[in-house]
Amino acid sequence: MFATRLRTASLNRLPLNLLTIAAVLLGSSTALEAGHQPNRLTESQRRSGWKLLFDGKTTAGWRNYRKKTIGAGWKVQNGALARAGRGAGDIVTVDQYEYFELALEYKISKGGNSGIMFHVTEELGAPWQTGPEIQVQDNIGGHDPQKSGWLYQLYKPVKPPWAIRFENQVGYKSPNVDDATRPPGQWNHVYLRIHPSKCEVAINGVSYYYFQKGSKDWDARVKKSKFARYKQFGKPTRGHICLQDHGNPVEFRNITIRTFDTSGGVKDPIDGSLPLQVAQAFPKLKWEGWEGVDEKGRIKPMRPMMIEHPRDGSGRLFIGTQSGTIHTLDASPTATRTRLFLDISSRVRQWKVENEEGLLGLCFHPRFKTNGKFYLYYTHARKGHDSILSEFRVSQDDPNRADPDSERVLMTIPQPFANHNGGPMAFGPDGYLYLGMGDGGGRNDPERTAQDLSNLMGGLLRIDVDHRDAGLQYAIPKDNPFVDRKGARGELYAYGLRNVWRLAFDRKTGLLWAGDVGQDLWEEINIIRKGGNYGWSLKEASFNFGNSPKPPADPLIDPIWEYDHQVGKSITGGLVYRGTRLPELQGHYVYADFVAGKIWALKVNHKTGQVEKNFRIPSNRMPVLAFGEDEAGELYFATETVNGRGLHRFDRSESRTRK
Repeated sequence: MFATRLRTASLNRLPLNLLTIAAVLLGSSTALEAGHQPNRLTESQRRSGWKLLFDGKTTAGWRNYRKKTIGAGWKVQNGALARAGRGAGDIVTVDQYEYFELALEYKISKGGNSGIMFHVTEELGAPWQTGPEIQVQDNIGGHDPQKSGWLYQLYKPVKPPWAIRFENQVGYKSPNVDDATRPPGQWNHVYLRIHPSKCEVAINGVSYYYFQKGSKDWDARVKKSKFARYKQFGKPTRGHICLQDHGNPVEFRNITIRTFDTSGGVKDPIDGSLPLQVAQAFPKLKWEGWEGVDEKGRIKPMRPMMIEHPRDGSGRLFIGTQSGTIHTLDASPTATRTRLFLDISSRVRQWKVENEEGLLGLCFHPRFKTNGKFYLYYTHARKGHDSILSEFRVSQDDPNRADPDSERVLMTIPQPFANHNGGPMAFGPDGYLYLGMGDGGGRNDPERTAQDLSNLMGGLLRIDVDHRDAGLQYAIPKDNPFVDRKGARGELYAYGLRNVWRLAFDRKTGLLWAGDVGQDLWEEINIIRKGGNYGWSLKEASFNFGNSPKPPADPLIDPIWEYDHQVGKSITGGLVYRGTRLPELQGHYVYADFVAGKIWALKVNHKTGQVEKNFRIPSNRMPVLAFGEDEAGELYFATETVNGRGLHRFDRSESRTRK
């Protein structure tokens, strides 16, 4: 994966074990992927309480509506439960369910029609007389005006307000009613959540609509539908799941369910907890130039977004904030103050204006000790949504001050929208700069940029900041994977990413880990390979997304780990711990979820390519913005703060064993 053209200066810096990483990362070793196989749970699904309703081999657990057996027209074919002929009839689960999530895939025939019903009871002649139906049909050749994924005659897709806001900012207009279904003969993924607080339907990863059974809105819609004449319609709060026989060939597979109680909470996908606890990293720290309130006395939160060390032997940490300041401090628990290393806040779009913009990336040149160079990635404050990658230098007079006038702009990247800007950066063991991008923003990757090699959106870039090609402020490494592909941007090292939120090289193995923020259903962790296509927006994690008719230019790579949006909704990628202070964490990839406030430690067996363990690190709902490490490999993490206490670490708790 890494360059065969390693420069002498880089080689001199590398431990011997990193000189073998090319063989590891080029794909000659075991693939490291979550591995979504038909009719099998992923490791994350298994840990978080999902169960199979169909094993791909038998019809066990299913029977015909109001009968004890299943009709002869239902067959198990090629791992699918197929309505293959006459004598099928509507089938229901043997068990009944109250509050649950259902996920399955269907493949409809040309012009075909079917349905998925829930809370079906059997006192009336047909299942649809009690159970609401998610329509299944061929949206191209079908004749029913109720499209696939719609809750029949009740709900259809609604564009969420956040998507409308981002579109209005730039004058973009996407369809008001989504159609994410794939054509007949292709598999479509359906997600259904039923709970008193909120119900949801998503098709191929795209959230279609929310509803609340029994609400005033629900009752008003039922009253206007054909179901109004059935008093029991939609009333049961517990019932069977039903697959409809509408007389057309249809197949179902990967039928899974997860139940929960009235709280709606789900099982954390973990194998226990580590005997660690959160502690203030620098409890007495004061930040130069930051007071926590503005000139009018209003609270002014700080968002530390980057924690970096300069690899210069100084023992310092550098903290970059989203507002555009960088602070430096001694990496010692007794540190009492920071020095304001750089302030470019006047050049940076403030996050109070746009939540996902600002200073988003910071890293130091491998030879910072001698050349004083470091790199920033930020949203410029001027009109538009330009992302800037720039080189700066340290002051010649003070190693704790940077020269704000030393900026050399390497790249100006116009962003279509104000969200999904990416920004995490790191120098690899080969001495090149790696930069994680977002897909350009909006919703559903509206222009399919993440699969388009002619632009940088959705890509993981790799550039040479020490040399310049003609017309550029940097050079493109000759061994980048798409240099010789017609129409592709040579800077791309990998692609198919939605919004990389933090990336890091494992200092022992050289593997590049990246957390990628999902949209509606899944969060994921990827190990980046040279030339890899990580699927977005054809897939979200290892599941179908959308209905793009264009096939991928390269095979899609599943993540090493994924978790669903009932577990967490916005991943914060971390790093592999290689310090010595916490032996329990050694070799674990530490990551978090910003919305759920959870922190985990993932253990991967690199010989088998399988996740061995996923541990919870106890914390009190902490919305982690970023992880970082000092020169010794000790780990820190950051949260938004109004009192300056936003930097944390882990200490060992009284317990010494995993629970």
